[in-house]
Amino acid sequence: MDYVRGCAVPVGVALTVGWAAAADAPVHPDAATTAWMIGQAKAWAEQACGGKWVISDLLAEDFRGTSPKGMRYGKPSGEPEPDPKTQWSTDCRLDEAEVRYFSADVAVMYGAESKTVALPDGKQERRCLVWTDTWLRRTGKWQVIAVQDNRVECVAR
Repeated sequence: MDYVRGCAVPVGVALTVGWAAAADAPVHPDAATTAWMIGQAKAWAEQACGGKWVISDLLAEDFRGTSPKGMRYGKPSGEPEPDPKTQWSTDCRLDEAEVRYFSADVAVMYGAESKTVALPDGKQERRCLVWTDTWLRRTGKWQVIAVQDNRVECVAR
């Protein structure tokens, strides 16, 4: 009886440790995929300054986002018609982005971006956003399935 109990513990511990190690094993992405994802995040940030529209292909059909004000939104139906009266932001930047892979098909990107907007009184204001994007690879294509955006105080640079 003691022998069985004694053997069961090391085997159980070995299986548990082995499973935990496999579950926590880092996924080593290919550098090109990571660079592409960060490039897409940069392009998305630059859209506020009139940059190329990228989110039609970037966002999955079942995408859901949460705005800084807590509103939920889905994927836009398409690129908006250009309006010459649109007041674009200026100095749109991707300030940082880090991609962490959780499996070969799931990644989370943590980032920050900023832009300058014109206020109604003519003054300029720097606005900063931190966000988390969840990426999923389906049939070989990486797309964003969810985002959470949060407006924060800008740190002086």
